[in-house]
Amino acid sequence: MPADTTPSDLMKATRSRAHCHCVVCSPDNSHGFNIQFAMADDGSVATEFHCSRTYQGYDNVLHGGVIATLLDSAMVHCLFGHGREALTAELNIRFKEPVRTDCPAQVRAWISQDGRQLTVLESELVQEGRRKVVGTGKFMEDTAAHKKG
Repeated sequence: MPADTTPSDLMKATRSRAHCHCVVCSPDNSHGFNIQFAMADDGSVATEFHCSRTYQGYDNVLHGGVIATLLDSAMVHCLFGHGREALTAELNIRFKEPVRTDCPAQVRAWISQDGRQLTVLESELVQEGRRKVVGTGKFMEDTAAHKKG
């Protein structure tokens, strides 16, 4: 990475190339969430998500599939921030408490095991100071992306 390139710049550049129409992060997807992740000094990424009733499953509870999508995307963006592109090989989500709608939540992800071909990341969704959902993902290098570029 060039000296004047920050991890956030790298994350944005990688996202632009790899996820230009992503339902979670693309500003060009009119049906998407348009979420931007910020890189922290410790190498993790984070964002805040307004848990709109638009995305509910049961009344006043955020849909589990939306939660899984948020955690998966946070983990992918964490990899982007480290200059890597990878595909989800395995995703495990543990729901500890329901996530309420009409209340913001913080989503965060970080690398827990950095492997050569398989990297393990962890993630969490915190709402009102409570860790409501945790996720673990295994990500494999996107070899197709390297063949194109």
